[in-house]
Amino acid sequence: MAVLNKIRERSIFLIIIIALALFSFVLADVIRNGGFSSGKGENTVATVGGENIDRTEFAKQVDLYSKQLGPNASTMQAVNRVYDAKVREVVLAQQFEKLGIEVSPEQLKATMALQLEGNPTFSDENGTFSEQKLQEYLANIKASSPQAYEQWKNYEDQVALAAKETQYFNMIKAGVGATLLEGKQAYLLENNTVDVEYVKIPWTAVDESEAQVSKDEIKAYIKAHPDKYTVEAGRDLQYVLFEEKASDADVEDMKAEVAAMAENRVESGDTLLGLKNSKNLETFVNANSDVRYDGNYKFKKDLPKDFADELFNLNKGEVYGPYRDGNTLKLSRLEDTKSMPDSAKARHILISYTGLQTATDVERTEEEAKQLADSLASVLRRDRNKFTDFATTYSADKVSGAKGGDLGFFTPGRMVPVFNDYVFQNNEGDLGVVKSQFGFHIIDIQEQTDKEKAVKLATIVREIEASEKTTNDLFAETTKFEIAAKKGDFAELAKSSDLTARPVKGVKALDENIPGVGRQRSIVSWAFNEETNVGDVKRFDVPQGYVVVQVTGENEKGLMNVEDASITATPIIKNNKKAEILKSRIKGNTLAEIAQNQGVQVQTSNALNLKSPTLTGAGNEPEVVGAAFSLKEGATSAPLQGKNGVYVVKVVKRNEATPLDNYKAFSVQESNKRTSGVNTKAYNALKEATEIEDNRSRFY
Repeated sequence: MAVLNKIRERSIFLIIIIALALFSFVLADVIRNGGFSSGKGENTVATVGGENIDRTEFAKQVDLYSKQLGPNASTMQAVNRVYDAKVREVVLAQQFEKLGIEVSPEQLKATMALQLEGNPTFSDENGTFSEQKLQEYLANIKASSPQAYEQWKNYEDQVALAAKETQYFNMIKAGVGATLLEGKQAYLLENNTVDVEYVKIPWTAVDESEAQVSKDEIKAYIKAHPDKYTVEAGRDLQYVLFEEKASDADVEDMKAEVAAMAENRVESGDTLLGLKNSKNLETFVNANSDVRYDGNYKFKKDLPKDFADELFNLNKGEVYGPYRDGNTLKLSRLEDTKSMPDSAKARHILISYTGLQTATDVERTEEEAKQLADSLASVLRRDRNKFTDFATTYSADKVSGAKGGDLGFFTPGRMVPVFNDYVFQNNEGDLGVVKSQFGFHIIDIQEQTDKEKAVKLATIVREIEASEKTTNDLFAETTKFEIAAKKGDFAELAKSSDLTARPVKGVKALDENIPGVGRQRSIVSWAFNEETNVGDVKRFDVPQGYVVVQVTGENEKGLMNVEDASITATPIIKNNKKAEILKSRIKGNTLAEIAQNQGVQVQTSNALNLKSPTLTGAGNEPEVVGAAFSLKEGATSAPLQGKNGVYVVKVVKRNEATPLDNYKAFSVQESNKRTSGVNTKAYNALKEATEIEDNRSRFY
């Protein structure tokens, strides 16, 4: 009681303490998220040319697009598609506003009419687009379905945007044509030629030890060529995969469990029949197997390769197994055998009726459909020549109907069960009617291959899985490694534990795939988290089990580091050095003297042109060929550095192109070349010139 009284006496003091604690908690969170800012970064996926892309609206579009992509697509795929579309929309909209590009209501109507031409919903009795039909449709969905009306408004916006884009890019195309003078230049570029003799001294003429490249030289080259070596922010990782898989003991335990299914067992005083004695094999298999019962007959070639002989030669009612097939254990009972063809050719007419999911524009009842099928079959048994006409007229299967009902050759199991059974359990030439979930099929068996033995097996299939004990042991092993890796050397610890530490270089902020693990966006997000440092270690759950990951390097946006750049920079620097060495070694006044001194041959290349600058015997050498065109006939060049070595070139003959009366054809050709792809090139240039702040990695 005394304590409570003291608390009451100090209630104001306690309230102040609690308030300060809450304030410090909020303050810490504010500091972690960038201070007392306006909150722009909190809800902005990107800022494009000063315009924010709102997170909430962006997320709605990502969700919608994810549904369109389907279940196999990742969230990041949808995010990237929506982002690219949104950036394009904003970049171009800013240009439209600057230039005053608008789409009038009349233009929009005309564009919509073209878009909707041929759509029966918006066409009159003559099949022509009807403005009245469109207005009736809009009035209807506006009153009955606000969601559909909203979708329509979005569609209108997209059509208007497309119309603006067309105007904008047409204006650009009008300015990138080619004049007659440019057409003439294109003609001369292709038809002015030179014949040359040359000496090529390859890079291999210089020993590698004479052209060593230092880190400082690579660093200087990177600085001199920033456009080639500017990279996004990246992280280097290494990881160990702890794969969850069944132990040998787990497999043996599962074998015993599957084997027991063959025999009868007693539960609560009742005798339950096993696979050997079961009266309803389909029910038994479906109740005990990871894979549903397959009642199809199979030929020997269709059985598991390693066990085909044993399974194919079972006696009726005999059980074989358990046997291991891939990552499964199986137990099979021979249910039946028969002789049947391994392929057949048939044709059919499908009679549909109202109520079927696949039925469209059908008003007949099921009874009427059966009567029609039976009636047609009766006629066809007397005259098969009418099959093509009947298939074209009556079949709901329009694909085969267009081919007279022909389905070609197919193997057992390809068609729905009742169709399959009729074709493979009857004889060539038979014609009958069967009912499936698609309607009534009139089937004509046209051809069958020779009959062979086939078996029908009732098979219990169990996926091999790790036991709870194995899973728990793996978790303990993973946790032990994670704790040790946080304190010690990750790679050495993996090596001492007979594990493989796999390096992953240059992971980008928006990546989602980790080689060897698959889609693991959570790993990438963690690696780029502001609180994650080089050397940090963390465990992640993955479909295969667990991975323990360490961040081994952090590369901020900017120039590439020397190690990564050396892959492409070193050969270039080395060849530059070799070029200087080779140039200093060249002696002689003629090509023959130079060739003799260098131990090479004088080579010839005729009809060189600037459009395709290829030297016969040396390959594509644009700088060397360009230098040759600058020489007078009979002149010899100084040593020239090319792609594949150092060259000395002599112009033997210059061949001037025959002047044309008109260069319009070449002007048109050049115009077409320039305007093709102009939309993409223009947009990419605009995007590059626009300041874009990309915050996707904060939210996804």
